[in-house]
Amino acid sequence: MTTLTVETLVQAPVAEVWRAYTTPEDIMQWNAASDDWHTPRASVDLREGGAFSSRMEARDGSMGFDFAGTYTRIVPLQRIEYAFGERSAQVEFVAGEQGVTVRVTFEAETVYPLEQQQAGWQAILDCFARHVQARSRA
Repeated sequence: MTTLTVETLVQAPVAEVWRAYTTPEDIMQWNAASDDWHTPRASVDLREGGAFSSRMEARDGSMGFDFAGTYTRIVPLQRIEYAFGERSAQVEFVAGEQGVTVRVTFEAETVYPLEQQQAGWQAILDCFARHVQARSRA
């Protein structure tokens, strides 16, 4: 199976970045690839074997889908691994002098072109970085 990787640099402390990535209230604020989509609900049971779920919908109500899975490995402030359907993903949090690099590597699906999948996941991650940085400046 093909894997794809997206990443962003978040200029905030690693504990703040981790919290925003793993807290349902935050996830509902950043989990969208564009302004015409949103996440009206999210749940997180952040432990190995714990479940997560988020509902992503077009703001006009024309379409939506659930993104759900199970955490398979948690290394606090460093790494999250999870399975969703028949696929898996890993999220790395790498603290450095300029901030935290958040790197997501995921198994691609076969329905949509690889470029489209990578662009969508990157857009969501960029939205995440903007959310954390705006919150940390407030």
